[in-house]
Parts: sequence; C-alpha cells; structure tokens
Amino acid sequence: MDRQHHHGVSPYEDRYGFSRAVRIGDIIHVAGTAPVPDPGEDSEPGAYEQMLRCVDIVRRAVEALGGDLRDTVRTRMYIIDPADADDVGRAHRDAFGEARPASTMVVVAALLDPSWRVEIEVDVLVGRS
Repeated sequence: MDRQHHHGVSPYEDRYGFSRAVRIGDIIHVAGTAPVPDPGEDSEPGAYEQMLRCVDIVRRAVEALGGDLRDTVRTRMYIIDPADADDVGRAHRDAFGEARPASTMVVVAALLDPSWRVEIEVDVLVGRS
C-alpha cells in the first residue's frame, strides 16, 4: 500500500522523527497535535481557542492527504485542567459535530510545552462522509 506523509509546523517533528499525519490506503492518522502557532504568530491563551488552533493544524494535514474532517472517525483529547473540559468539548463539537466521531478526553499531568492546555489525535477514514 502507498504511504503518504504530511509535515506541519511543530519543531518536534524533525527533532523527534515523526510526521504530523500519515495516510495508508483510506486511513489517515494524525499525530498528537498541540496549538503550535504558525511562524510569526502568537499562541492563543484560552482552551477553546487552543483547541480550534489544534483543529486547524489537523484540518490542513487531513486535507493535504486527501481527506476531510467530516470523515473523522475517532478523536483523543488530552487536557491539563478538568476545568477546560467544557471549552475543549465545545470547540470539538464546533469542529467535528457533523462527523460525531468516537471520542475520548483525558486529563493529563502536563503537555510538552507548559503553555499548551490541549492536544488532540485524530483518525480519518477517507471518503466515508
């Protein structure tokens, strides 16, 4: 099977040897995606805004590999504060509501960068919307 890779804006991709997303056949797996700003931009402070930034990065990767967020079948969200659950969940609904993917939200002790409040992983089954 053909294997395609997509690289994003994270400085950790090259440093740690991973791709933002990998497509094999009709499946796209998007790696843990944090709210890394584009070069020259500032990061967003709130959990809702950070989640939307994560989704924007995910959307770019999925579309670059021929998918659509409406084809999302699974998401995994990692948050550092249970108080952020509603904001992150609302952003998830706003972004993935039409797909209604199977989803998990887990509270973790920390993320790699202390300014990050959320990170998300996404699996997409292309052409199933």
